[in-house]
Amino acid sequence: MEATDLTMLAKALAIGLGSFGPALGIGMIGAKAMESIGRNPEAAGKIFVPMLLMAAFAEAVAIYALVIAFSIK
Repeated sequence: MEATDLTMLAKALAIGLGSFGPALGIGMIGAKAMESIGRNPEAAGKIFVPMLLMAAFAEAVAIYALVIAFSIK
């Protein structure tokens, strides 16, 4: 294998594995938020903002993986 092939493989693994955890995390955050709102609809306003914050933090991990993938030479 050439060096460029290994570089492309490293980039693919970095972004692939780096986005797997955040995808699961965002799915769980959304599922639990909808479950909570379903049980107590009056609390939707109190649940929405923390849900968005946690989704943003989980998404940041995927963005870090993307930056690492771009920085591999």
